[in-house]
Amino acid sequence: MKTNLLHLTLAEARDGLKKKIFSAVELTEAYLKAMGEHRHLNAYILETPELALEQALKSDKRLAKGEGRALEGLPLAIKDLFCTEGIQTTAGSHILEGFKPPYESTITQNLKNEGAVFLGKTNLDEFAMGSANITSYFGSVNSPWKRQDGKELTPGGSSGGAAAAVSAGLAIAATGSDTGGSIRQPASFTGTVGIKPTYGRCSRWGMVAFASSLDQAGPITRDVRDAAIMLEAMASYDPKDSTSSSREIPCFEKVVGQGVKGLRVGIPKEYRLDGLRDDVLSLWEQGIKWLQEAGAEIVNINLPHTKYSLPTYYVLAPAEASANLARYDGVRYGLRVRGKTLDELYENTRSEGFGEEVQRRILIGTYVLSAGYFDAYYVKAQKIRALVTHDFEAAFQKVDMILTPTTPTPAFALDERSTDPVVMYLNDVLTVSVNLARLPAISVPAGFSQEGLPLGLQLIGPAFDENVLFRGGRVLEEAANFQPWLHKKSSSSL
Repeated sequence: MKTNLLHLTLAEARDGLKKKIFSAVELTEAYLKAMGEHRHLNAYILETPELALEQALKSDKRLAKGEGRALEGLPLAIKDLFCTEGIQTTAGSHILEGFKPPYESTITQNLKNEGAVFLGKTNLDEFAMGSANITSYFGSVNSPWKRQDGKELTPGGSSGGAAAAVSAGLAIAATGSDTGGSIRQPASFTGTVGIKPTYGRCSRWGMVAFASSLDQAGPITRDVRDAAIMLEAMASYDPKDSTSSSREIPCFEKVVGQGVKGLRVGIPKEYRLDGLRDDVLSLWEQGIKWLQEAGAEIVNINLPHTKYSLPTYYVLAPAEASANLARYDGVRYGLRVRGKTLDELYENTRSEGFGEEVQRRILIGTYVLSAGYFDAYYVKAQKIRALVTHDFEAAFQKVDMILTPTTPTPAFALDERSTDPVVMYLNDVLTVSVNLARLPAISVPAGFSQEGLPLGLQLIGPAFDENVLFRGGRVLEEAANFQPWLHKKSSSSL
């Protein structure tokens, strides 16, 4: 029973609960047991078994009365970037260790309202700053996948803990956040589905801020249908978030399976970058054929300012981070390291509380916002962001969605990480332009590298048209017939 429960998709588990094949408590207990058996992955910063079982018991009572909601009794993992009332929320940082918010984020409240069960808070790069889940104060996350040489691999970042938990059978689905690819890149590395919705589709209220004009919450799941179900539950208009959209939220699940016949799919030549491996390029070509065979029209397009996206992102994101992280001063909450003066208290607290990568980005951001450099860097980056956005707007006059690889390589070993931060930043080269343009994009597992590791394909859609991504994503998913349990992993639950 355990293996069957842990292999179920969210949709399958939902149906099983409704048919009373198993209970929410049984399902939750299976996941809690798996979490205990695989703590070596370090996917969770905090496990909440008592809360999970309490929520599952309440779900069973509602299900018995026929009152089940969209996510009733389904065990989820919550990225430790979302504030949870009375439950530690750290953003992977020492400076917030022990912080228990007196309020609930809108995302987690929406999930609670739909009957979800919370298994715990997942590990992440500190303040979501990273592409390998190696900057967390609570240690690196290990991927449940292993290469043929047996080395421990990164699950990607910053939502690496969430992706590892879903891939390893330690949660049926998870919340993530995406500032420059932090949902899609881990999804690609771990053989899961990850969608970054349109900016404003999901509320940012109660989500610890990194870069406010780029951050967006989204789900990591086992398949495309599950992503549609999760996104519909997470999304909402929120008057507490000034950037929240009041657009109607469609029933995303209904469009899954509608196919792509008659749709136009753009292939941008600018994404054929140096550094893309041959197996990644081959999978991209295969994805083009799959969509074409399903009835889509393939159109070559230009996104001429793509090459400027990465440097633009690494001006804007640190600038916003330096402003957002100014609130962590040791005075109101979190870590406090005393000093003889107030300035010394600030200095001591922030020096000890922030890790190296966070300090680096604060310094970069403060520099580009400083007098004499603001126009040269920050203002210019905003202008380039507008050009990148215009490129996509022009492309979507010709096509309905765009197909690219998600990452230039498969997951790399934890001991292969570069000491050069710029090399690490290049992991985001295929994903950051979507955030700059505030567009939705999905990563779908579509094949394996020459080492037998997962590779994802990315679909990008027009603003507020996640539906087209679920349609195209399902076609890729069915054509790829991705079956991770047939490949060697470190997790026996798989």
